[in-house]
Amino acid sequence: MAESARIVILGGSFGGLTTAFELKRHLRNQADITVVCDLDKFVFIPSLPWVSMGWRQPDDITIPLDEILSPKGITFINEEATGVDPDSSKVITANQEIPYDYLVIATGPALVFSAVPGLGPDEGYTECIFTLEQAQKCHKAWERFLEEPGPVVVGSVQGVSCFGPPYEYVFEIDTELRKRKIRHKVPITFITSEPYIGHFGIGGVRKSKRIMEDEFADREIKILTNVAVEEFTPDEVRLKDGTKIPFKLAMFAPPMAGVKAVFHLGNEKGFIPVDSNYRHKQYSNIFSVGVAVAMAPPEKTPIPTGLPKTGYMTVEMAKAAAKTIAADITGKEPPQVEPVGAVCLMDMGSTAAIMIAKPVVPPRQKAELKAGVQYKWLKAGFEKYFLWKIKRGLTQLP
Repeated sequence: MAESARIVILGGSFGGLTTAFELKRHLRNQADITVVCDLDKFVFIPSLPWVSMGWRQPDDITIPLDEILSPKGITFINEEATGVDPDSSKVITANQEIPYDYLVIATGPALVFSAVPGLGPDEGYTECIFTLEQAQKCHKAWERFLEEPGPVVVGSVQGVSCFGPPYEYVFEIDTELRKRKIRHKVPITFITSEPYIGHFGIGGVRKSKRIMEDEFADREIKILTNVAVEEFTPDEVRLKDGTKIPFKLAMFAPPMAGVKAVFHLGNEKGFIPVDSNYRHKQYSNIFSVGVAVAMAPPEKTPIPTGLPKTGYMTVEMAKAAAKTIAADITGKEPPQVEPVGAVCLMDMGSTAAIMIAKPVVPPRQKAELKAGVQYKWLKAGFEKYFLWKIKRGLTQLP
């Protein structure tokens, strides 16, 4: 009997878990699958804005990774990968070297707070909601803010690719302040590097510009688009054009880069160059899915922006990569992979919007953007469904 293929997956989020379960389903005992992750829990990242508002608790949106992986016969190593040696096919951690026949990089990004002086919750003056710890910290800042309200500034600095969370956060803050009957005490400004509101790093979706302009106008949230931030001080955003905007609370998205362990396998920002099947362009036994993948934005914008990679996109990439690896191992033809699309549910506090872009970059076969309270219910329902599905390893379900 042939030896099982050794497959190592870096990352225990949407991309890593989907790849692991799909490979197990396709290959059964033809592969030994190992997931290496520095976190010990799966976090449902789309709900982090709700954690920052106190609308969800960490326990509502997390599952221990061991609880998910062990029942499926997948090995879990709770360590941070510190490096990858592609020539000897080894993953390096502080404690061991892990050999692989195939490697899947599903690490997500490193957050580059150093891009703008004063950016970030640890060494800067702004909150962030891209990790569970950051969302919890942001919630504490929100509770302090409510004791002594003042101006709020939310946005995305130059070079950002993930624009959704700042939109969600600004709408949620507006909704919560109105509920508490103190909205009149809080001027809100939304600052973004996008060339126009509703661009989202993907060239907009149908009438997204008009819909978002109306939404911000209805809520009386001031918009500044196509701007770059010079620096953050403890109580002020300073733009490159000289504008200064005071704040009591600020939440800004940072740019992203590839993580340190795999940076050398990527482009100048450390993102992994792949072919249409998500195989590394230089190393045929390395694959990458999700935010770690190098994808060019649809257009060059006056202020630099990147292309977002949503959870939906990540799952689609993971399924395609798993099929390709399984085909490799079983000696079959690799699958034909369509360009990835995006489906996104964006919370807007009292309502929500659904966005569909297939493919994600124009020209598109299908594009939709609709808003309504039913999408708020859909988003809450999807959170429960996805957590149920991932806990049971049922990634083949829609």
